Amino acid sequence: MARLTSAELATLAAPETDSVTTNTRLRNAGVTAHAIASRCRAGGPWRRVLPGVIQLGDEKLSRRQQLRAAMFYGGAGSIVTGVDALRAQGIRVPPPRHVHTLVPIHRRVHSQDFVRLERTSRLPDPFWDEGIAFAPPARATIDIARRETAPERLRRLLGLPIYYGLCTSDDLRAELDAGNQRGTASVRDMLRSLSRFTGETYLQGLARGLLESVPLPPPVWNVTICDALGRPIGVVDAWWDEVALGWQLGVDAWGRSGPKMNHLALTAADVILVRTTPDQLRAEGGSVARQLASAFAHAAKRRRPRVRALGSVPAAV
Repeated sequence: MARLTSAELATLAAPETDSVTTNTRLRNAGVTAHAIASRCRAGGPWRRVLPGVIQLGDEKLSRRQQLRAAMFYGGAGSIVTGVDALRAQGIRVPPPRHVHTLVPIHRRVHSQDFVRLERTSRLPDPFWDEGIAFAPPARATIDIARRETAPERLRRLLGLPIYYGLCTSDDLRAELDAGNQRGTASVRDMLRSLSRFTGETYLQGLARGLLESVPLPPPVWNVTICDALGRPIGVVDAWWDEVALGWQLGVDAWGRSGPKMNHLALTAADVILVRTTPDQLRAEGGSVARQLASAFAHAAKRRRPRVRALGSVPAAV
């Protein structure tokens, strides 16, 4: 077995590689071709996981290592898209079998093992996470949707980034229009059926994300509030039943909330109500979080009014 030089040891210790690198990088770092070949032999401490890509270890690759390997294999300008890009944005879905990777259209590389490469002339502006480039949510979603044939899975897929507040159906439609139109009819039809729920779902996705940083118990969602006689008096997006605190989303700058019932009836029944405009939710998250925490503390100090909620939906995803 070839003995490691100090340069080799430094390469091994580099945290930004996730213990995955390339033959070229090792050579540039001073590791000899003989040393690389010796350590990648059967039973050696390293292994080749893709052409030109080497794992500085012999254990099973983690998903993070697979992403790193896919980036190295795709070369400069490659971008991870699809499910892995949505996972990087915080959407809780299991990893797929392949790492879907976009590469420049002139790149002459082919899919290998766990990497599915797609050449494109429309490389998006990526967001970066610890040195790995990911496609933005709308592009990542449409890249998956073009290959999805099951209607229920397609509906859930298209709804996920909207639900999490990462994009709107308009963003998805614009991305769909910008790309190749072959095989997009089912995606377009599904987006059309989802469009009437987009505004509410998008705002609730932002709201759910915001609540992750607020020290409050989880609310229930989309409920109708009734008075002591069981008569409906208002609708709230989020509801903390233990203290009778409601949160209405989507009200405009003048406090109007469209189809939601009159907020005055809710406040008259002693419901503590927080009302948030879309602009506030998008740009003033910290202020909204403090307002919710203050409202909850205030609601907890008073006698709970005799109101009840109907049609509640658990907050869990």
